[in-house]
Amino acid sequence: MKKIKIGDNVKVILGDEKGKIGKIKSVIHKKNQIIIEGINNKIKHLKPSQKDKIGKIINFSAPLHISNVMMCNSDGVISRIGFTNSKNGKLRVFKKTKVEF
Repeated sequence: MKKIKIGDNVKVILGDEKGKIGKIKSVIHKKNQIIIEGINNKIKHLKPSQKDKIGKIINFSAPLHISNVMMCNSDGVISRIGFTNSKNGKLRVFKKTKVEF
């Protein structure tokens, strides 16, 4: 079971986007990277080609390394993630607040 999943709220703790909170859009497990909605947006300029006669400007969200973010609850409190066993199976728990999710 992975600690970070799509749809989790995370807070950026390092880098240019430090302090921002967002929801995970996708996870790249092989590179240990995640893409967060509205965070680390980049602009790419494309030159005209034979296929497309005019140039384009594309906005996209670039991936961040997992070590640069921490899980965040609805109150904005960041914490590490632990696991507990229950009747329903293995559950993720915020270590700081002991809240299951």
